[in-house]
This record gives sequence, structure tokens and C-alpha cells, in this order.
Amino acid sequence: MTNSTPLNITIIGGGIAGLSAAWYVQQEAARQGVDITYTLVEQSDRWGGKILTETVDGFGARPFIIEAGPDSFLSQKPWAAQLARELGIADQFLPTNDGRRQTFILHNGRPTPLPDGVMLIAPTKIKPFVQSRLISPWGKLRMGLDWFIPPKMDDSDETLAQFIQRRLGQEALDKIAEPLLSGIYNADAELQSMMATFPRFRDMEKEHGSLIKAMLAAKKSRAQAPPNGNAPSMFTSFKPGMEELTLALRERLTGDCRLGIKVERLEIRDWRLTDPTPSPISNLQSPIYQLHLSDGSTLPTNAIILAVPAFVAAKLLAELAPQAAETLRQIRYVSTGTVSLAYKRDEIAHPLNGFGIVIPRSERRRINAITWSSTKFDHRAPEGYALLRIFFGGSRTPQMMDVPDEALLPIVQEELAAMMGITAVPLFHRIYRWQNSNPQYDVGHLDRVAAIEASLPPGIFVTGSPYRGVGVPDCVKQAKDTAVNVMSKLVIE
Repeated sequence: MTNSTPLNITIIGGGIAGLSAAWYVQQEAARQGVDITYTLVEQSDRWGGKILTETVDGFGARPFIIEAGPDSFLSQKPWAAQLARELGIADQFLPTNDGRRQTFILHNGRPTPLPDGVMLIAPTKIKPFVQSRLISPWGKLRMGLDWFIPPKMDDSDETLAQFIQRRLGQEALDKIAEPLLSGIYNADAELQSMMATFPRFRDMEKEHGSLIKAMLAAKKSRAQAPPNGNAPSMFTSFKPGMEELTLALRERLTGDCRLGIKVERLEIRDWRLTDPTPSPISNLQSPIYQLHLSDGSTLPTNAIILAVPAFVAAKLLAELAPQAAETLRQIRYVSTGTVSLAYKRDEIAHPLNGFGIVIPRSERRRINAITWSSTKFDHRAPEGYALLRIFFGGSRTPQMMDVPDEALLPIVQEELAAMMGITAVPLFHRIYRWQNSNPQYDVGHLDRVAAIEASLPPGIFVTGSPYRGVGVPDCVKQAKDTAVNVMSKLVIE
């Protein structure tokens, strides 16, 4: 393909979705042998978005590795691991310490183990479940009725709360599903879309008639499979921290990557008015766009990928696509934060015998969960030290986002003392706050996303966490799919 002026694709947003979109545009252009340039624009002073790793030295032979955002990615979703292999950093994979895997749920103020054999939310072993103090006898009986309740066979959406109450009952929702499943999304189970967040459960219900039957079938299938000593951990990180992925991405990008530049406005500019040589665009009536940037410059482009929060995309599209902008504004966001605390290990009597504690909303605590980071992963604290991470904000404790740092730390220490008996003074702490950072997949979310995509002007695309998955692998997959889609629409083979 030849043309006097290469086509340009502009990606707005330098988080994992934007960086991945740039990478896959670069890869697709090379694969197809086409002359396409791209520009990646990020308004902040760093790449990576919510993926941020801090290293703290001075306490031992190795540093503390502190995650401000996600600490790992789900291994069952292959796209983040595939990207890491493409970037040549697979040798840095760090699995969780599965031999020490155990989840505790706060129950009447005390950490209580999730019963052995509970897979996701359904029991597969009778004795540990019956003996557990987590669920009352009536609650256990109600969960067992899942075996007999007819499945819902249509594809209509419902909230996570409605699904769990229908199949397993209120106690299962309160003690297991709400802290474990809604906690992943920082969501309100009474609003959270089942089909957008856990469609697998609906598929299991349809196929097997009940969740318990589905879990037992999955357990039997795994037992019959040949042994695999290399089976991956459920979650994977990187030895130097999650920022290894975004740093490697940025190093491999060859396009025009601009930090500290904000896109102020988008406008349509007809290519025929400025370029007498037609570009090989599949639809010659498609507009070319011009971006007005915060440094006073303008940037003409043939296609735009919006890898930004939905409310930012809505503002940029308000004039060009008011219907899409209106629907984008319907995607709610919540703010979240974490506090990481470092201790000398011998000053903590608690055994830290698991990955951490999740806290049901009904416990009415001021924090949402605790991860024992130095148990969950190696290479997160020096020998003889411990690292804990506390979560606050979101849909459960939004008021905590307004608590200033100097008041937040004593609250966290009080909660740790009450739940785990920790009274030691931390060696240091780090507080990270992410304002309006977590999109909420309210019931009907997938219909909203379809409506947004259908109302976008030609050559404008949206991708990332507001749409079809919030995790790192989901964002990578969406970015790849978007890059391939953009290239297929721009390039005539």
C-alpha cells in the first residue's frame, strides 16, 4: 500500500488499555506491512494509569515492593500473560504462594476461614462446610436448596444480589458473595450487573441446573485430568511489581508518545479540504479528525481510540456524538484507596496464614479488606518483615475517601488491632487514593456499552475498563480487539 501521507491513529489515555492499544496498532501495522503512524497522548506526568509500583529500600537485602493499584492479574484470562511474553518479560512472572492460600471472612468481628471446598461461592465438600461457623444452620440449608431450584434459562440481566438470593439465599450473599464477588469490582451487589461481571455463573446454572452441581462437575473434571505440575496459579504478578508490564510496553513503543498533554477538544476536519491525495480509507466519506491539545497545538488524525474514563470520553464527544456522550455519562464511578503498612515480622503475633481478610458490608467496618501481601507473594518484603495492604472507599465505605491522611492512619491501625491484634507501630506506610477510578457495571451495563458503540462516529472507538472488563487481562484484550478493528476499518487490503 502506498500513500503520500501515512494514516495516523491517535490513542488518548496512557493507562494499560491505551499503552496496549498502541502496541497492537504497532504490531498490526508491521504484520500487514502498511505505513501507519500513531500518537499516544496522556495528560498526567507518568504512563501506566492505576498500575503503579513503589520500591522502598533500607530494611534488608531486598526492598519492599508496594502496589498502589492492582497487585496481580487473573491467570485464567490469558491476554496479560500473552502480552508479557510478546514483550519478553515472562521470566519475571511471579505466582502467588498457593501452598499458603486461605481466605478469611470477617464474621462477628473475627476472621473466619472460608470453608475448604467452597469454589467461588458454592460448597463442594460437605464436612468442612457443615462444620464452618461462617454460615448458620438455616443458611446452610438454604444454600443446599440450590440443588433443586430450577435454573433461569433466559439471557435477561439481573443484579448479583438477585442471582445469589435466588440460588443460594441471603446469608450466602451477605457472608460470601458480597465481600468476595462485589469486592472485586468495588461494587454494590444490589446494583451490580450479573451478565457484565459474572456471566459464567449464568452459563453454569443453565448447563447444570444448579451452581453446586456445576462446581462438583468442575471438581470431578479436574480430578480426572492428567497431573500438571506446571499448572498456573490463579493470580500472577511480576517479581519487580506490576509496573514491569507498563514499563516494558512503553519501552517497546515506537510511535509519538506524549506525556503531560491533555486533549481539550475534538473536531471533524474533512480530509478532502487539506489533502488532494485520497488516503486509502475504506469509506472515503469518513471524516478526518483534529485534536486541540493543551499545549496549543493541533493534531490531525484518521482515527481516535478513547482509552480514558467514560466521563472523560463523554466530555470529548459531547459535540461530535451527543447520544454516545449521554450514555457514557450513565456509567457511574466510585473512588477507592489503599494503605500499605510495613512491619517487623516478629512484632506481629498473628500468623498471617493466608492471603487476607474480606469484610462483609454487614460488619460495618471502616475498611473493606486486608491483603497480607508478603504472604500472598514472595519478593514483596525483606526477610524478617511483613507487608499488609488495606482497602477503603468504593461503594462500601465512600466516606473514608474524605478522611485526611493524618486521620486515616490511626483508623486503619485501630481496625488492624481489632481484627488481627496488631498493635505494633508500622515502620512506614503509604497511602494511595484513586478518585473516580472504578467504573460500576450496573445492571443493564452491556446494553449501555452496545448503545455507546453503535452511536460513535466513524473512526472513533472506545476501549478499556469502563466497557467489557475491569481487570488487566480484560483491558489488554479490549485494546487488542480495538486495534485490530481500527486497522480493518482504515486499511484497504
